[in-house]
Amino acid sequence: MVVGAGALGNEVLKNLALVGIGRVDIVDLDRVETANLSRSVLFRAGDRGRPKAEVAAAAVRALNPDVRVQAVCGNVQTAVGLGWFRRADVVIGCLDNREARWWVNRCCWKMARPWIDGGIQELNGVVKVFTPPRGACYECAMTENDYRLMNLRYRCPPGRVDEVAEGNVPTTPTIAAMIGGWQTQEALKLLHGMPVGEGEALVYNGQTNRFYRTQFQRREDCGSHERYQPVLELATASAGGTAHQLFAALRGRLELPAVTDAPLCLVLDRDLLVSVRCPACVWEQAVMQPMPLAAGRDGMCPGCGEPVRPQLQHRIEEGSDLADHALVDLGVPAYDVVRVASGSHEWFVLLDADRDMVEGGDGG
Repeated sequence: MVVGAGALGNEVLKNLALVGIGRVDIVDLDRVETANLSRSVLFRAGDRGRPKAEVAAAAVRALNPDVRVQAVCGNVQTAVGLGWFRRADVVIGCLDNREARWWVNRCCWKMARPWIDGGIQELNGVVKVFTPPRGACYECAMTENDYRLMNLRYRCPPGRVDEVAEGNVPTTPTIAAMIGGWQTQEALKLLHGMPVGEGEALVYNGQTNRFYRTQFQRREDCGSHERYQPVLELATASAGGTAHQLFAALRGRLELPAVTDAPLCLVLDRDLLVSVRCPACVWEQAVMQPMPLAAGRDGMCPGCGEPVRPQLQHRIEEGSDLADHALVDLGVPAYDVVRVASGSHEWFVLLDADRDMVEGGDGG
């Protein structure tokens, strides 16, 4: 899986096609812009306005028709279920923000999948290799300032995200080619069982042509080291079904006792913004979106102009009104692995009824 189809993702995908990778999933939420054309080898002027993932997928097929390609046009934090990560042998991150990297890191750790992070700026670049559950992870190396900026973006009242939006980072096609080649080589080493530097960064300074390695210190209390294992494949469970239907299917599969004996609870990976409410004039509006999508909403009451308060939900209890909503409406994407708890027990359930929609054919 390649997450991000910008300049760096273009180079990685080009390399994977030329070496004859068997299958690649491409995830990106953006569309091709004029500014992309000077540093993205797979894009052409006629591609402007089209989804990057689809354009990149078509270019990979043109380079090597034997490669099976799936394009996912969406946000990796909200549109890509853990089942995608589970079926990947290696994940390559070609991202430009810490929030997406943090999320990919957590998904890879939950599914015990290695991933390679790449970053470029001007003439400089870095490649980081993570191999869960061994070694350090991306979050192990995060600083207090990283957490502060993430909290500003996703945990503040709706609307604040526009104030902390990040600008475009200048890059050159030369450093993208170098770092993209480096990422691809590390991925090939992982695929062939060759040793890699676990939990370390490979840093290149293009101004001085200096290269060095740095080893991250593993934090045993790191929040990203959670693992979703073992995974129970539930053939009748789908993101299109309700939480109530998920609970019923799980009870039938595991032969659990009646609901009154031990209620089940769906624990959401993405905080759900159920509604926004104004305490001043008692105005309320339903939202029903995961926070990464809802963070850009207007945070002011249309009646009195006062800041609104978000009503967040992290758990969906069996028998609650929210349990009658479809999982996708609760922020659960297709082919996800969801956590269901009951007392001291918990299960990690793959929504396996969604398998055909992500594995059918070439995925074009």
